[in-house]
Amino acid sequence: MKQHSTLKFLLCGLLAVALVLSAGCTGTGNADAQPSEQKSISIGYVLWDSEIASTNVIKQVFEKAGYDVTITAVDAAPLYQAIASGDVDCTVSAWLPKTQEAYMDEFGDRLDFVGKNLEGAKIGLVVPSYVTIDSIEEMNEVEDKFSGKIVGIDAGAGVMKNTEDAIEAYGLEYDLVYSSSAGMASALKKSVDRAEWIVVTGWTPHWKFARWDLKYLDDPKGVFGGEEYIGTLARTGLAEDDPEAYGILKRFSWTPEDMESVMLDIEDGMSHEDAAKKWIDAHPEQVDAWLGRA
Repeated sequence: MKQHSTLKFLLCGLLAVALVLSAGCTGTGNADAQPSEQKSISIGYVLWDSEIASTNVIKQVFEKAGYDVTITAVDAAPLYQAIASGDVDCTVSAWLPKTQEAYMDEFGDRLDFVGKNLEGAKIGLVVPSYVTIDSIEEMNEVEDKFSGKIVGIDAGAGVMKNTEDAIEAYGLEYDLVYSSSAGMASALKKSVDRAEWIVVTGWTPHWKFARWDLKYLDDPKGVFGGEEYIGTLARTGLAEDDPEAYGILKRFSWTPEDMESVMLDIEDGMSHEDAAKKWIDAHPEQVDAWLGRA
C-alpha cells in the first residue's frame, strides 16, 4: 500500500513537470513573435487660443485610438518647415488661404494638404463696438484716440504680416506692437473695462467675441483677404506610413462654435486638457465619426 502511494506521488510529480515543460515549450514556440509596436504621432501647433483648443482636442482623439501623442508649440514658420522636413507628422492649425500664404508658397510642395478642418474663419483689425469708426481708412483721423498703436501678437503670425501690409497700404501712422495672444487679450480687457479705445489684431474663431462686444474694421483694400479656413497639413508619406492616423486627420472637422466653446472654457480657468475632454465627452458621436467608428 505504501509502495502504491509512492508510485502515485511520483506519477503526479512527473505530470506536473510535464505541464511546466509544455507551457515552456509553448512560450518558446512564440519567442519570435514581436509585441505590437506602440502607435505614435507628433502634432505641431501655433500658440493661438484657437489652435491650443483644436490641438488638445485632436490629441485626445488620437489617444482614444491608442496613440502616444506628442504636441509641440512653435511659431508658424518653423512649424511649416518641420512638417516639410518630416520632423513633425502633422498640424491642424494652418490658416489659409491668406494668413499663412507666404509659408504655403515656400513649403507647400513639400507637404501634404489633408483638407479643411474649420470653415468661416476670418482675420483683421478688431475694435470694441463703442469705437465710432468702422473702416481702416478712418484710422488716421482718430490716431490720438488709439495712442497711435495697434496691439498685435507674436511676430511670426500671418496676421502680423497682413497688418504690416495694411499699415503700408492705408498709410497708417501707427506703430504695430508685438506681443502674444494672451498679451493682446489682456490689453483688450483692460481697455474695455475702462471703455477706452483700442485696436488689436483679431481672428475668428476666438473667445473674445463671446466675452466682449467687438467688431472688425472694414478692409476695402482687401489686405486681410476674405473668409479664411483652417486646414490640416501632414508630412509627405504619412498617408502611406500610417493610414489610420491619416484617416483620422482627414475626417477631423468642426465648427467655429465648437472651437469657441473649448476656448472659452480655457479662458475661464479650465486646463487645456480638461476643456478638450469636456467637449469630447459631450460629442461622442462626432468623435466616433472622426475615428472611423460611426
